[in-house]
Amino acid sequence: MWAATALLLTAGCSSGSGGLPPGAGGTASATATAPSSPSRQTAGQVPPAKGSVKVLRTVAEGLDTPWGLAPLPEGGGLLVSSRDQGTITRVDTRTGGKTELGRVSGVSPAGEGGLLGIALSPDYASDHMIYAYFTSASDNRIVRMLYDEKKPSGEQLGAPDTVFRGIPKGMIHNGGRIAFGPDGMLYAGTGETGDRGLAQDTKSLGGKILRLTPEGEPAPGDPFPGSPVYSYGHRNVQGLAWDAKQRLFASEFGQDTWDELNAIKPGGDYGWPKAEGRSSDPKYRNPIAQWHTDDASPSGIAWVDGVIWMASLRGERLWRVPLNGTAASAKPQSFLKGEYGRLRTVAPAGDGRLWLVTSETDGRGTPRSGDDRILELKVT
Repeated sequence: MWAATALLLTAGCSSGSGGLPPGAGGTASATATAPSSPSRQTAGQVPPAKGSVKVLRTVAEGLDTPWGLAPLPEGGGLLVSSRDQGTITRVDTRTGGKTELGRVSGVSPAGEGGLLGIALSPDYASDHMIYAYFTSASDNRIVRMLYDEKKPSGEQLGAPDTVFRGIPKGMIHNGGRIAFGPDGMLYAGTGETGDRGLAQDTKSLGGKILRLTPEGEPAPGDPFPGSPVYSYGHRNVQGLAWDAKQRLFASEFGQDTWDELNAIKPGGDYGWPKAEGRSSDPKYRNPIAQWHTDDASPSGIAWVDGVIWMASLRGERLWRVPLNGTAASAKPQSFLKGEYGRLRTVAPAGDGRLWLVTSETDGRGTPRSGDDRILELKVT
């Protein structure tokens, strides 16, 4: 386990060709967010400038502060984390039934912190491990837990084994998205907790994308020797996704002007706090798309058939960004504006479909009947 000094802070960017770092190579294991069927996009094909979204059904309702989402393999359902309750729940995608796996011990929810992103181990078929990013009393950390579905509801989670600790925590900007990449390594988006200087400090874990082995060590090929820092100059990374060529994309909150979708390059500086949105300074990597903060406040993202789909909180809409390599090939297009409130998390469901999780119970929405829900969408 690679441990860092915990930074307790009170609360008060970025494009280019991304992908795997030198030496990372290899064939990936199946990940929690991988589509259940191959993409229909062929190599080099650019998706249409305009797309469509159809809401197929409401999968489940009555969720409390849902945040992370991990589809189980072979149609086994969806795992959903509750930020404020500190629980993980399995949702049966056929019936909408919910089974609580258990409460993750050590979670200390406050402000934007709590139980955040979850992901399945690359070897989930054999080890049945769930990874989780959460806010503790002293830091943000990543743990892994054994999932035993044969045990009674509420007792199916094993004790958390901490694989990485010392990520700065705050009332705001805790990051929290985790995902296993196509290289089998664990990526984590962190926030600068409101302390802007952390984002440019490559010795700090705040305001970064981290790349780790499944055991929590700096991954081979990381750009800063002995450090898990993969990219820096971020304000609050909320979404991670890869395309068919293993290039990494990330969404992040701006402050008052520009939210961003970035193509991530190992070792890249994405500008915060010196730059918000596009900058004329060549040392900062510019976003491939940007939005006024009223229109986005981006959270989870997913790649499907050459398109990045981005859930937006304050903007209360789903954004479609078609890609040509690591550039946007057309103007972003929005869907579902105001229809379901704040949108937190999105994940591929296979066959041109998405799972979409709402976020009306996070303290900034207006909870309506049924609280938060999971939707199934057909997208093009």
